[in-house]
Amino acid sequence: MLAQTSPWYVHALQRTTASPAEPLSVPARMEWTTRPGSGPGAEILGSDLRRKRLLELGCGPGHNAAHLATRYGAHVTGVDLVGLQVRRARSHYGRLNNLTFVAGHALHYLQASDEHFDAIYSVFGAIGLVAPELLLPDIAQRLKPGRTLAFSVPHPRRAGLRPTVDDRPRRDYVTLPDRTRLPIARWDFDADRWARHLSQAGFWLISAQEFHDPRIGHWPTTLLIRARKL
Repeated sequence: MLAQTSPWYVHALQRTTASPAEPLSVPARMEWTTRPGSGPGAEILGSDLRRKRLLELGCGPGHNAAHLATRYGAHVTGVDLVGLQVRRARSHYGRLNNLTFVAGHALHYLQASDEHFDAIYSVFGAIGLVAPELLLPDIAQRLKPGRTLAFSVPHPRRAGLRPTVDDRPRRDYVTLPDRTRLPIARWDFDADRWARHLSQAGFWLISAQEFHDPRIGHWPTTLLIRARKL
């Protein structure tokens, strides 16, 4: 019921209505930013991903998971809150080996799983949309020591905004395919505040990179965080 009342369900429903759910070719690269073809790729997750176990929190239609499973032979699990998104992902890439899509809340999946992963990542997904003081410790429980957590989030200074000055979420909006907007809560942290939360959960911040998309304006649009579990 939670998923079907969320803006993300409406977003997925409009996407499904606008374009048919059908097999797609696997993307040639992994994307982290709002501008396809810019920024780093899968190397952010580690130097050797062959046959590694990877987890994506908020997989959407599954493009990045499909790339990792095909290009590297990694065993990838993609989790998404909205079952409709999972059905889209399966229709696009369900034919591929080493790829599993699961419908469910990121917290619930992490708490119920007994698997340990070589890397966990989120691309404008669950991280930033779920309370970090809850989500990051659960991620740490499922990530092998010394391995990578990487996530991209909307830059806290996008469109001239300022990062939040405390640990509370900020009211934000998701833009639907029909260009209407629905309100959501987002934890809009700068790199220093993310580093603090990561440290409390047992991670060490490796890097924080910002990226611009000139189609949107001169403000940075993406913040990419890379951390290592201690």
